[in-house]
Amino acid sequence: MHTKTNPHHSKVDFLQKVLRSEDPVLLNCYADWCSHCKAIAPKIEEFSTVYTQVKFYQVDVDKVEDVGQELGVRAKPTFMLFKGGEKITEIVGAHLNAIEEG
Repeated sequence: MHTKTNPHHSKVDFLQKVLRSEDPVLLNCYADWCSHCKAIAPKIEEFSTVYTQVKFYQVDVDKVEDVGQELGVRAKPTFMLFKGGEKITEIVGAHLNAIEEG
């Protein structure tokens, strides 16, 4: 099952979609005002069509502050790769090569 990048706006939604997923999940922690987040968004969307074994989600950590705090997000964008509910990689910034390799 493949899921395109979808915004999530609650902690409950985050927990259900990311932490309980059996598939690998790439979580994009962003903010609407972040120019780097906007610049990288089309490439992340492209990754979601190439890497169909991974679910792609995004959360606006300014709107869902408790998720950002729980994950320790200090900069935007921050990308986190989860597998089996565990965070296995974190990439801070719009580093396409690191995100793709993650």
